[in-house]
Amino acid sequence: MKDIKFSTREISVALFAALTSFAAYTSIFAFRKAFNVAPYAGHTLLGLDYKVMLVVTQVSGYMLSKFYGIRFISEMKRIGRGQLILLLVGIAWIAWLLFALLPAPYNCWCLLLNGFPLGMLWGVVFSYVEGRRTTDMISAALAVSFIFASGLAKSTAQWVMNSWQVSEYWMPFVVGCIFMPALLLFVYLLEKIPSPGEADKAQRMERLPMSRQQRRVLVAGFLPGICSLVVIYVLVTILREVRDSFMADMWRESGEVFNAGVFASTETVITVVILILIAAMMLLRNNFRAFMLAQVIMLLGFVISLVITLLYMQGLTSLYSWMLLVGLGLYMVYIPFNSILFDRFIAAFRLAGNVGFLIYLADSFGYLGSVGVLLIKTILKVEANWLQFYQQLVLVTGLTGLTGTLISLWYFRRKYALSGMPSGSSPSAS
Repeated sequence: MKDIKFSTREISVALFAALTSFAAYTSIFAFRKAFNVAPYAGHTLLGLDYKVMLVVTQVSGYMLSKFYGIRFISEMKRIGRGQLILLLVGIAWIAWLLFALLPAPYNCWCLLLNGFPLGMLWGVVFSYVEGRRTTDMISAALAVSFIFASGLAKSTAQWVMNSWQVSEYWMPFVVGCIFMPALLLFVYLLEKIPSPGEADKAQRMERLPMSRQQRRVLVAGFLPGICSLVVIYVLVTILREVRDSFMADMWRESGEVFNAGVFASTETVITVVILILIAAMMLLRNNFRAFMLAQVIMLLGFVISLVITLLYMQGLTSLYSWMLLVGLGLYMVYIPFNSILFDRFIAAFRLAGNVGFLIYLADSFGYLGSVGVLLIKTILKVEANWLQFYQQLVLVTGLTGLTGTLISLWYFRRKYALSGMPSGSSPSAS
């Protein structure tokens, strides 16, 4: 590891950007995930479970947004982003108001209106922080925000229903009311983050909008490796979506008593561990080594998820420990994709473009897989509760993910070696 020095200003900007982006996306996430804590029992839609249809509808909106975002985010200019964030969140918030006003189960379509605009926001927020020498630390804070935010949103939602006696239909809109003032403040602060400097551009490449031709050239130049990474991401996105959407249901099915704070408790521990792990990558100057190390972290994440699930299935660990450690393993794979992996990939291979394109390319197929799995389980009436289903999903994902990550490591090491560049350099894409 080479010594890498940062100026006082760089560290100050990085801390400001990290805290601001973390808080902004935490506020945004409350408009998406709060509803998952409610059971929404007593209704069916087209013969299917109403709660499952709500999740599928929202994830479908998110999926469509990701496919649209491949172009929109990759071509996005760096002006007017604050107004864009508020417009998109405002649409999602109105969707929750309509959800409360319309009768169940005919309000299900409102979650499509909610999911589509929210799916655009990760790329918009990430554009504020990519392409910096300190991006690893900043993006780590941003990426772990949705671990912490998921727990916070669910705990807030449970508290709103228990303490304020708000119905499960009005709860998502009320949670939005709680988080909207914070969102306004932190979007204002996002606009105050300084642009990357010359040293950032020299080490991490200048991040620019990408044309269709540039996107095609990038994918064609690294097709096998990108395919391996997308397969891995599809698996962990499915796993994460099931965990996020039905975590409360899994606790209920286990028969163990849980309180509103359990979600924030597990996710906060995971947040701290992942934040330290990913942020420390900032000290590694060589972009290719950092890119490969990120994949090693992903490999370890799959191992942890597999081992703790096997122990839980044998009755050798508690439900809380299993939920905590399988979540940690999952996010050791998921977070690098949304923070350092593609940022270091672009810098290592000296590519012209931006992280948003690659993230949305992976995300679109990830959420397509999530919708498919949820529909298959529901329509085919797979005889397993969510707790049992999730355990089997972890095992399948872990074994397949281990194989895919090893293939990716081999491919990119070979690609780098064939470039003929010395170990400390970064080659151009061939």
